[in-house]
Amino acid sequence: MASKLLIIGHVWPEPKSSAAGSRMMQLIESFQKEGYDIVFASASSKSDRAFDLSEIGIVQATIAMNESSFDSFVKSLKPDVVLFDRFMTEEQYGWRVSEQCPNALKVLDTEDLHALRKGRQQALKDKTDFDQSYLFNTHAKREIASIYRCDLSLIISEFEMKLLMHDFGVPENLLFYLPFQLDVNSNTTVKNLPLFNQRQNFITIGNFLHEPNYNGILYLKETIWPLINQQLPETKLHIYGAYASPKINQLHHEASGFLIKGFAENVNEVMAHAKICLAPLRFGAGLKGKLIDAMINGTPCIMTSIAAEGMFGHVGPNGYVEDCPQHFADKAVQLYGDEVLWKEKQQYGFKALTERFNTHKFHKDFFIKINDTIIQLEKHRHQNFTGQMLQHHTLQSTKYMSKWIEAKNK
Repeated sequence: MASKLLIIGHVWPEPKSSAAGSRMMQLIESFQKEGYDIVFASASSKSDRAFDLSEIGIVQATIAMNESSFDSFVKSLKPDVVLFDRFMTEEQYGWRVSEQCPNALKVLDTEDLHALRKGRQQALKDKTDFDQSYLFNTHAKREIASIYRCDLSLIISEFEMKLLMHDFGVPENLLFYLPFQLDVNSNTTVKNLPLFNQRQNFITIGNFLHEPNYNGILYLKETIWPLINQQLPETKLHIYGAYASPKINQLHHEASGFLIKGFAENVNEVMAHAKICLAPLRFGAGLKGKLIDAMINGTPCIMTSIAAEGMFGHVGPNGYVEDCPQHFADKAVQLYGDEVLWKEKQQYGFKALTERFNTHKFHKDFFIKINDTIIQLEKHRHQNFTGQMLQHHTLQSTKYMSKWIEAKNK
């Protein structure tokens, strides 16, 4: 009989709107390859851009927060593995899973470390350097507790693996490094990509609801794009992203070539015809889907160190990493006009895809880890006393807070 996976989604996956949506679809595909029967459940409302999971054989279920109806739902389902999409869903449903299905393997997909992103954002607001005082924030206390309560946490970035082990002392056996998983052979159709002289203009892309993206666009508008536009006045910057609000659309400026284009139905189409991708992120965490999209489409990038974090390892970047606005702009101008250099950086991108994000490098080891942990689940949990302790107190505090809310709502 096939194993059962329950995914509790923070949101319904939108792979065309965000890297988080693409990440979730990659995880679903991995479990399907291993023959799992999958149920995806979420309490969030579903937008028109949400992927219809029933098309690929996934059962979709709507669940409620702070309601005991979830207890009977999960108990009747009897999942072998429960995957929490971000720590907030584990906080809400983890204790219920533990009560109703104590033998289910609990896996947390962190997406990125929220504590790291929020700490960097606050440091930027305070106009000071980021340090541990910003890292050890309220989000960190919640997020690290969630990691300990779960049997395994999926970490998308090597940088964040090291941070969790060194700064927070999380045991390595509770973590598994799993970056974006790409079928590189089918994605990198290099021979079909537009050539250097068939491309023009700059591009940036990202979900506008994601604060690092919005901040990055403001940074482009106010600081970086004027420096590029001054040297290349005929070029344009095409800005794509889902959920463009009025405050985003008002940044559109035809005269300077700063063009808000809105949602891209086909990211590969727009990325492949741009000459350079700009990623001037000043805070954030995890891996950047826009850089993956750029590499797949052979589009070199100019990026900040925050954007490049965890992406390239020992492989050189597919462009330049610059945090100084003037240097960022100068490298963009240089790369825009140098075909030999452009082709060299493009090849670095293809190499990074092959060596760092090929699904074949991770799939087998991932499910060896999943299966071994299931087999030794009791021993694995005994070795994680901190997790047991947090689980005990969470069952008391979160449980009764949730029951109070449920009673109040009635």
